[in-house]
Amino acid sequence: MTNAFTVSGLTKTYQDFVLDHVSFSVPSGSIVGLIGENGAGKSTTINAVLGLIQKEAGQVSIFGKEGLDGDTKEEVGVVFDGSNYPEILSPRKLNGVMRNIYRSWDEAAYFRLLQQFSLPPDKPLKQFSKGMKMKLAIAVALSHHSRLLILDEATSGLDPVVRDDILDMLLDFVQEEDHSILVSSHITSDLEKIADYIVFIHEGKVVFSKPKDELVEQYGIIKCGAAQFEALDKLDIIVYRKMDYEWQVLVADRVAMKKKYPKALIVSASIDEIMLLYVKGERGK
Repeated sequence: MTNAFTVSGLTKTYQDFVLDHVSFSVPSGSIVGLIGENGAGKSTTINAVLGLIQKEAGQVSIFGKEGLDGDTKEEVGVVFDGSNYPEILSPRKLNGVMRNIYRSWDEAAYFRLLQQFSLPPDKPLKQFSKGMKMKLAIAVALSHHSRLLILDEATSGLDPVVRDDILDMLLDFVQEEDHSILVSSHITSDLEKIADYIVFIHEGKVVFSKPKDELVEQYGIIKCGAAQFEALDKLDIIVYRKMDYEWQVLVADRVAMKKKYPKALIVSASIDEIMLLYVKGERGK
């Protein structure tokens, strides 16, 4: 399997935060979800990848090339949370701007997407809702023949219907085998729908990078009392958390754990619950 995009040992130090040797990859034809609590390092990672901030160490490879040269930028579509373009422009005027920025700008595709997303071409962007602005940013990203999309919190603050529309667009995009997506989001239920892989960053470090299906289908949570917790094999515990009336224990193979602990209550774990246990819990021995 080839990688569209690889990050190795990415490091950036601030006064109160360190992005600490972050490494992961985005295989061609896949969607990779980047998760983590606010301040974990998701946006810092994306900004460093795009060269918007200076990294101290590490390598970024896109389509087998080091960094982002002019040709590579043509093939990377970027969508940030918030307003991406000057508010005085209309989508039609924005077309003229983009035509001068991208050699590969496809005007026909752009206006087709405006129509598909029900975006009025002559309305100023200051009159657009947040969902309309986000759809416009995605239309722009798709109109210069991008092979890699990088989205930073692109669905945050949107209503569920608009979010679902955008997720469908992303799934359509990766139907082409050489198309790939890196999407950071704190809405983990969105990533459960569309992601092939999940990269979890906590306090500036990658905690894990795993196939989503492995997390959702294999991981589990043992819910038990103190005596049962003490009887667990500590090697089976990834992380655990003491709640008011029970212990919650994250395990990597819930089917095997059900056989090993037949009297224990073992439930499936959502990505949200896995992340919460890592952030709030304590590591197993």
